[in-house]
Amino acid sequence: MRVHRNLGPGLLESAYRSCLARQLALDGLAFEQEVPIPIRYEGLEMQCAYRADIIVDRSVLLELKAVETLLPIHQAQVLAYLRLSGLHLGLLLNFNAVTLKDGIRRFVR
Repeated sequence: MRVHRNLGPGLLESAYRSCLARQLALDGLAFEQEVPIPIRYEGLEMQCAYRADIIVDRSVLLELKAVETLLPIHQAQVLAYLRLSGLHLGLLLNFNAVTLKDGIRRFVR
């Protein structure tokens, strides 16, 4: 919330990701950025360039967006990343919302 309050809407997703990573570090939280998410199919693991924006404490997936409106495909992306990664909790954060609370969607797998 602090990142959105300081920056407001209208920037690129990459700017929010960098600033959110900085804030997580300042808060002392363990996290990884651009985490590869492989696809496993018929005994083969394929690296298909899917990446989670941020994973906090190896347990919470954060998918960041800076779009006018969250679409069903954005929600499907988070659910797919949760399924493929084995994680159980994900947050879809749309930084282009006027207030971030209106741009947050929580997913539990």
